[in-house]
Amino acid sequence: MTPLPPVPHDKLLDLLLDVVCVVDIQGRFLSVSAASERVFGFRPEEMIGRTAFELMHPEDRDATLALVKHINAGSPSHDHENRYVHKDGRIVHVMWTAQWLENEQVRVGVARDVTARKRAEAVQAALYTISQAAHTAGDLRELYTRVHEVVGELLPAEHFSVALGDATDAHIAFPYHVDRIPPPPGAQPSDLEQLCTQLIGTGEALVLEPGTTEPRACLGVPLLAGEKTIGAVVLQDYSGEVRYGSADVELMQFMASQVADAIERKRTQSRLEYLAQYDQLTELPNRALFMDRLQIALKRSQRGKLRLAMMYLDMDNFKLINDTHGHGMGDLLLHEVAKRLRQCVRDSDTVGRLGGDEFAILLENLSRPEDAVLVAKKVLTALSAPYLLDGQRVLSGPSLGIAVYPDQSQDQQHLVRLADEAMYAAKRAGGHRYHLAR
Repeated sequence: MTPLPPVPHDKLLDLLLDVVCVVDIQGRFLSVSAASERVFGFRPEEMIGRTAFELMHPEDRDATLALVKHINAGSPSHDHENRYVHKDGRIVHVMWTAQWLENEQVRVGVARDVTARKRAEAVQAALYTISQAAHTAGDLRELYTRVHEVVGELLPAEHFSVALGDATDAHIAFPYHVDRIPPPPGAQPSDLEQLCTQLIGTGEALVLEPGTTEPRACLGVPLLAGEKTIGAVVLQDYSGEVRYGSADVELMQFMASQVADAIERKRTQSRLEYLAQYDQLTELPNRALFMDRLQIALKRSQRGKLRLAMMYLDMDNFKLINDTHGHGMGDLLLHEVAKRLRQCVRDSDTVGRLGGDEFAILLENLSRPEDAVLVAKKVLTALSAPYLLDGQRVLSGPSLGIAVYPDQSQDQQHLVRLADEAMYAAKRAGGHRYHLAR
């Protein structure tokens, strides 16, 4: 076997993956090995005569210039890093080993492309930041904003949208939308809405390559909560220069999983808070929430020297209806009573279910006690009308007690007790009537 001819010494450096270069005191390249094309995108002959600072990222020039002064003063550098702009426009992270040769008046440097390592470190840091934000953000808007910031540090994400919806509902909401095109109005499905509908329907990530229409490129991932798709996150690019790759998809999928978990936690928390404050059957404020609103209203009335009324009522012969027709019928009656009560008051008033067939009404900003009586008469008429429940005609009506602040009392507990006593007075008088506390 004929041995291969030896490689000339001046060609050995061209076999290295790292770039070996020699620059003068002004930083102009005098000699560059062939790896420059792999690392910087420029062939050696394209770099000769140019300075390293021409190719360097502008934000790194001042710090590198200061470091070069130390190297030229006799302090070799073994691992300093800076960024360069590759010939194709992307950013390259480079780690240098450099030393000044005083006799030759040149600086010798070895450059290693550490872009992959830097990205891996940045992705790892981003994953941690996203996970932390998902667990600590005060609200979802804050989370969406933080995630957008983190993702934008790793890939083109100027145009970033979060969509919420599910496969059973055609409506898609955009709680977070940063784009030069306004969020879809909803009347006519936009391209973005159609894309989100596809993501929600399939539960699969989608990458659109740069095309001739806007947006030029797109990356969308579904928001998955267990086996359910609750929305999507979409990146769009209008430059025509961006191509989203598999690594970008992986990053977005991790981000989406954290966001989806956070959304579900917020929804669960909101549901628990709702259950703690509202009656499940009638969806009215429960006793605790009603009393809290009464306390706040009293303080407001005290400051503004305003009048308010507290009404207590329960449904006559409700126990008989339950015993005769069953508890299911009783529940239907209570649900209908709540519906009619809402129609008797203003949006600013509060109707609550205190338990069983007992309800309460809080009326604020009254000019005179007689205003509460007018509402009481309206309630009597509405609740005494026949009920058609599950195909059956049911008759019932309320007994209602009224107490007015500050006319009857200025104390919350006393006001409630007076309204309760007035309600029982109405019931003792035969029911289907109201009684004003004295």
